[in-house]
Amino acid sequence: MKKIRFGIIGTNFITDWVIAGARQDERFELVAIYSRTQETADVFAAKHQIPYTFTSLEKMAKSTLIDAVYIASPNFLHASQSILCMQYGKHVLCEKPLASNAKEAKEMIAASQKYHVTLMEAMKPILTPNFMAVRENLKKVGVVRRYFACYCQYSSRYDKFKEGIVLNAFKPEYSNGAIMDIGVYTIYPMVVLFGRPKKMDASGIVLSSGVDGQGAVNFVYDGMNATVLYSKIANSTLSTEIQGEDGNITLDRINHIGNVVFTSRLQAASGKSAQSATEDISAATGKDEYYYEVAEFIHLILSGKRESAINSHENSLATLEITDEIRRQLGIVYPADS
Repeated sequence: MKKIRFGIIGTNFITDWVIAGARQDERFELVAIYSRTQETADVFAAKHQIPYTFTSLEKMAKSTLIDAVYIASPNFLHASQSILCMQYGKHVLCEKPLASNAKEAKEMIAASQKYHVTLMEAMKPILTPNFMAVRENLKKVGVVRRYFACYCQYSSRYDKFKEGIVLNAFKPEYSNGAIMDIGVYTIYPMVVLFGRPKKMDASGIVLSSGVDGQGAVNFVYDGMNATVLYSKIANSTLSTEIQGEDGNITLDRINHIGNVVFTSRLQAASGKSAQSATEDISAATGKDEYYYEVAEFIHLILSGKRESAINSHENSLATLEITDEIRRQLGIVYPADS
């Protein structure tokens, strides 16, 4: 079996989760970790049984020990680190958001094409069986009239913010804030399912540090509307819903889809019981949620493909163009924008 040897950039908790899911794919082999300090690299390597450590990113990018990298560094570093690795022929799986802005994303996509390597954004929910179930059953709702998605999760880092301590999650120089951290989870599925909106109107709360704490965006499509809500300063238990003329599909959580239900308006209108009008269309998931993005990425590499048909370059670029416009309307500017 052909194995893809990975190097990791980033030693946070998300990296721990991705490694656990990735190791469910027998083609995944973790061989190297990069950190700015040897001490951090050694601790992480011991934790995950990683044989090689690097404190120079360029040396790891040049290394013949690895075939691909998974990048989970702060957002503002995504573009520069990805391009450096691609220059040396390494395939790149980069955490969401792919870049700070659309300009950087275009440079990354151009590098993928120039150096003939695979580049994919690690937007995990879109590649899971439950999102596939949504796509496969979308026709059941008939003419789609509305997409609604909500992801509001109070951040523990906001408590520090209120104490006057601004951590990375709320710093514009890190290209962070609610839209980049969790808002993208509501927008990317919309782009995959319905493409680019014709226009949008955003409102939100901009914190004193210069990033957004929360936002609400209304989108206009031909014949349908879309609304997304996201927040790092409040919680919500609202589900995500796709409403059509013949019924609706409900997803329990847009960032981690555990349950998908179709409700038929036609059956409900015929006088049948609520139970008969509702169908659980959730897909069986025998793997960790992070398994699917790594499996897709490895499949692309072994197939000689430069991009995913789902987490495509176009979908990633469109999502960033949308977040750029949302930030413009809210007056949020990152140093990376210039």
